[in-house]
Amino acid sequence: MSGERTVYQCEFAWLGGDHAVAEVAIVVVDGTIESVEETSRPAADAVRLPGLTIPGLANVHSHAFHRGLRSRTQAGIGSFWTWREQMYRLAGRLDPDTYFLLARAVYAEMVSAGMTAVGEFHYLHHQPGGVPYADPNAMGAALAAAAEEAGIRLTLLDTCYLQGGFGVALDGVQSRFGDGDVARWVERAAARTALASPSVRLGAAIHSVRAVDAASIELVSSWSRSQGLALHAHVSEQPAENEQCLAATGRSPSELLADHGALGEWFTAIHATHLTDDDLTLLGGAGVVVGLCPTTERDLADGVGPARALRDAGARLALGSDSHAVVDLFEEARAVELDERLVTRIRGSHDAPSLLRAATANGYASLGWATGGVLQPGALADFVTVDLRSVRTAGVGAEHAVEAAVFAATAGDIQRVVVGGRLVADAGHRSIDVARELHDVVMALTE
Repeated sequence: MSGERTVYQCEFAWLGGDHAVAEVAIVVVDGTIESVEETSRPAADAVRLPGLTIPGLANVHSHAFHRGLRSRTQAGIGSFWTWREQMYRLAGRLDPDTYFLLARAVYAEMVSAGMTAVGEFHYLHHQPGGVPYADPNAMGAALAAAAEEAGIRLTLLDTCYLQGGFGVALDGVQSRFGDGDVARWVERAAARTALASPSVRLGAAIHSVRAVDAASIELVSSWSRSQGLALHAHVSEQPAENEQCLAATGRSPSELLADHGALGEWFTAIHATHLTDDDLTLLGGAGVVVGLCPTTERDLADGVGPARALRDAGARLALGSDSHAVVDLFEEARAVELDERLVTRIRGSHDAPSLLRAATANGYASLGWATGGVLQPGALADFVTVDLRSVRTAGVGAEHAVEAAVFAATAGDIQRVVVGGRLVADAGHRSIDVARELHDVVMALTE
């Protein structure tokens, strides 16, 4: 241990309560928070953080390559299924080198937006035609390297994807996603150990009940639990998925996952948009995390999930930017409340502190970083500062600072970003020209 010590003096800090606290000193030693103290007498060498300091934001659901679709899927009438065809065309163009360049820019965009951890739902495994690369995990290695350079913590959720629908073989670009059978998926996923590092953790995912048969769901679930890995899956994203699952198995997706050992505190259900009352009881009773992705769910016209009912049933809510139509976790957070207002015509189902917990502590838990997402001794020194003097946030003090962050701020109001005690962004990424790199790689892949 080097004993490197830094003191950060926060004008305001959110320590997990209903309101922000004024004048808080956070002492960081070797990437971990040593102490958090309310004091108006900062140390002489303290780094001053104007604005509201909050734990780092955790993005629990990312498909990094989808960033190449931004603004390119908005013309004409369609649905999730027509959007998917455009996504497949982009997926067919990537290789480890181009995926590294795209992912580095995307992860740097996330860092600039205050995200200090991300879960990459990774299923783009093989070469076109489904032939493995010489290193079967070359695409995963590209993602890990990209996250390291961008300065964001990564949970690499290696995704099992075996069929194109219930009893339907993979076809076309989908062949890049599959390993042939679940045993070969386990073999490849188990060979990723070299990718793990202090800032990269390994996880697992079941793409969906339509893409993984019941017996394979059980093996993925049992293997991931034996390895202590976080497990994620898309769940009930569209009504068609529910209808097909019921027709093929007689069960809902949530019931099928429960039948085969997937559900528990280690499990994150992504989307969970179209649920029955029995599904709500099942997911809540299992204590799962539900990863809501409102900007993608509305971009794809998928619907509004029952966030309050899930929370009331016992599920923990977390947030993701999914297809990266927008990379702004404040927008995801307030959309949970605002979208539900449109459906229920009730205001205040989700208050600002609970939404901020969804964006921080609950997200870190979903990704397997048990000591992240909070400002307290022993926690990871991952935190960000929100400008309270921008045109969007000006005019608040400690009493309303949390509401200003959740309901008014945008990613553009993020000032300093600290990951593991290291400053990685200061009104923009410190080492990557994010806009230029995004422009260059997206244009090269799509034009």
